[in-house]
Amino acid sequence: MSTESQVSDLKDALGRTSLRLRFLADVSSALAGNQDAEEALRSLARLVVSYLAEACVVDVLDGDLVRRVAVAHRDPERAWRVPVGEFLPVADSTAPLARVLRGAGPLRLTDFTPSALPGPLGVAQQELYRTLEAGAALIVPMSARRQVLGAIILVRPVSTAGFDEEDIALAVDLGHRAALALDNARLYAFQQRTAEQLQRSLLPELTGVERVPLEARYVASRERAEVGGDWYDAFSLTDGSTVLAIGDVVGHDLVAAVRMGQMRNMLRALAYDSKGSPANVMRRLDRVMQGVSTVELVTAVIARVETPCAGPWLLHWTNAGHPPPLLIRDGGTSQFLEGALAPVLGVDPALRRRTARVSLFAGSTLLLYTDGLIERPGEDIGRGLTRLRQHAAVLADEPLPVFCDELLGRLAIGYGDDVAVLALRVPTP
Repeated sequence: MSTESQVSDLKDALGRTSLRLRFLADVSSALAGNQDAEEALRSLARLVVSYLAEACVVDVLDGDLVRRVAVAHRDPERAWRVPVGEFLPVADSTAPLARVLRGAGPLRLTDFTPSALPGPLGVAQQELYRTLEAGAALIVPMSARRQVLGAIILVRPVSTAGFDEEDIALAVDLGHRAALALDNARLYAFQQRTAEQLQRSLLPELTGVERVPLEARYVASRERAEVGGDWYDAFSLTDGSTVLAIGDVVGHDLVAAVRMGQMRNMLRALAYDSKGSPANVMRRLDRVMQGVSTVELVTAVIARVETPCAGPWLLHWTNAGHPPPLLIRDGGTSQFLEGALAPVLGVDPALRRRTARVSLFAGSTLLLYTDGLIERPGEDIGRGLTRLRQHAAVLADEPLPVFCDELLGRLAIGYGDDVAVLALRVPTP
């Protein structure tokens, strides 16, 4: 072989290697950059048809059934003819797809007759290959942690070459990467569901608070699929007053949910055992938090509501770096309760904290909330506070459950962060 031929072959090999590495980089980015596993698999299928095959189909195991989650073809109209989302039986099937899903490894197909594709699954596969005008097919498993989660089917037309060993090695690599992405997404979703269930179980029922009409809501983050440390509480003291509290433990994970439960329990014990003001309770909570817990930083509002039989109710509150409570009076006028503000818990337990007081007249609504209700990325928090005040004023005359639901529906768009709200309505005579 001449030197020129060797150089030409080397250039061709280097070019193929460069294209392959670029393709794998794009695949890794698509799989890692999307928390929605099925959307990531659809992106993978689109990338495959731009490099490795005329068409790509991704099927995911669901018990004894396989579900098609992605179909891509260089001719989009042909891809639309293949149904997505349908379930196909794989139990007891000897069709190639079923064998791969049971661990047979990658299989190449060039025979699409009924004898090669037996049973109900085989009939469905025959229709698939007919629709895609397959001349050759390659089925590779999506395997991770010794478990087959699904399969990737690559299709080439009759007019092109079949799949060689290099193609198979690349396709097997794709199957492994796709399986890891799918498995990680499932594990992440399971952790998120567990954390949210734990968090909801730690939040209190409000049925034990007498004479004080209350409503609370908690919504976990949808945008990041995480839970956080948002919490609220309400309980009665022996003197007949009611303690309200809301806060946010730093973090967005299972640990934050557990620490939220610790904070709520510590606050209950200290407030119930103390005859002091909300500021005194907050100081004690700060000392105990830093002494016996692993909680680092917390924003919180602690309030006590006195409900005398005659005259207006009285609200006493203190604030540790939390968004200010909103008071909406009967008729729609409103104000943020910005008094008694001090730094967050966890900075310095010796900080001086104060208690502020305001009268709550009949028909008034007091709203405690976490920052997820008002904050939006890239926006000044002042705009969020103004938006909250405007919508709360419009909803002031609505029943308290409607008030809370509508406020969440209008303001917590997309739920980019956890949101907790606690609302009180002073009864009218």
